[in-house]
Amino acid sequence: MSTKEHLEDSSEEMSASLPPLKWSKEVFDGLVKNFKFPDSWGVRYPDDGQTAADAPATYITLFWDYFADGNFCLPVTRFLLDVLEYYKFHISQLHPIGMVQIRHFEFLCRSMHIDLTVNRFQVFYQFHCSQGFYSFAQRSSAKKILLNPPKSFHEWKPKFFFI
Repeated sequence: MSTKEHLEDSSEEMSASLPPLKWSKEVFDGLVKNFKFPDSWGVRYPDDGQTAADAPATYITLFWDYFADGNFCLPVTRFLLDVLEYYKFHISQLHPIGMVQIRHFEFLCRSMHIDLTVNRFQVFYQFHCSQGFYSFAQRSSAKKILLNPPKSFHEWKPKFFFI
């Protein structure tokens, strides 16, 4: 199966498994305020019944847990874009644990003044897909660099917004 076919199958699987919106407008408003999203970005709270797959034209879907637990911020870093481009998937297909792994690796490299590259990232992690979302699994042959990773993110799929 080609990479393109794999991504198409994963996208269909993801769309079928996405629950509708399930978080409060007040929490969303707090996120927008705390992260100081400019009005020009057009951040939108979804309508009732929408899922993460229902992003309007010219918008993308982001998940609250990227920001709350994944140390994600906008605009995105060049390294995050390099990872997405290399593995050929969209940020809205990234599991929050994958965001934690990418950002943690980025923080370690920056703190140690090591150049960030996807090849270096691959020394520690291998690409993983589950239920249409992408993440990374620790390579058994590599030194463990994320000592206490989150075990799971509960109820993360219905906490999304459009930007």
